[in-house]
Amino acid sequence: MASDTIGTLNYFLAPPDGSRPFTNINADSATGKHVRNWVEDKHDIQIEDVREKAELYKLDNAGFQYGREAAKHTSFLNDDEIEREYYPESIDLIKRVTGATSVVIFDHTIRRRRPGEPDDSPQKRQPVPLVHVDQTTSSSIARVHRHLPPTEAPSLLRRRFQIINIWRPISHAAVDWPLALCDFRSVDVKKDLLPVALIYPDREGETFGIKYNPNHQWKYMKAMTPEEFVLIKCFDSIQDGSVARLTPHTGFQDPNTPEGTPLRESIELRALVFYD
Repeated sequence: MASDTIGTLNYFLAPPDGSRPFTNINADSATGKHVRNWVEDKHDIQIEDVREKAELYKLDNAGFQYGREAAKHTSFLNDDEIEREYYPESIDLIKRVTGATSVVIFDHTIRRRRPGEPDDSPQKRQPVPLVHVDQTTSSSIARVHRHLPPTEAPSLLRRRFQIINIWRPISHAAVDWPLALCDFRSVDVKKDLLPVALIYPDREGETFGIKYNPNHQWKYMKAMTPEEFVLIKCFDSIQDGSVARLTPHTGFQDPNTPEGTPLRESIELRALVFYD
């Protein structure tokens, strides 16, 4: 039985002074807040539980795709072990689901919700309570140049490529702070996307903040388990309208979460996905 819910989602409003939007990736250790110049725009949104019809949502129509396959690596405590053990099995999974020729994983993030702790380093990442897409077109192309040899990047960029995240709960089901995904078919790419500079200590990236649109159709899978995963498309070089380009997404607080539910723990890998 579906368990639709209402969540308060945090959209983006552009800075009132017209300046370029930015966010610091690390929260200020003293305040626990991320320094930024844009404004949060909160809306209560109906979020549909698609557990009983997950097969309807594919990377090329909705921009995301659920699946069930337990990971062989299950501890997720050591970055070197994750790269050595979880990366190869995830590359294999992404290839099998997408039909891609090659997959290059460029980073991973473990998120453990810890109320009251600042999200001020890569080791202390929390669920992201903001409607966003991880990459813009320019930052996606920059990722290829950053992670692939200069002799290979130009030819790879002439082929279809995507950036896809593979997200799954770890330790226990993600009942607390589940992940909501917006069906691409309800997104107006000309009006809803706000490029936001993402300021790292040593460089700058760029993401899309998402502006509120009452047409957005939000989905989630209630109580996803560690044996389940979702692929989230953040970029596709095919932009002629024939396939989904991206997927706005956010963590959210489900008001129906029982008291005492274990706090959300999850891992996402981000991958460059290439096709012949």
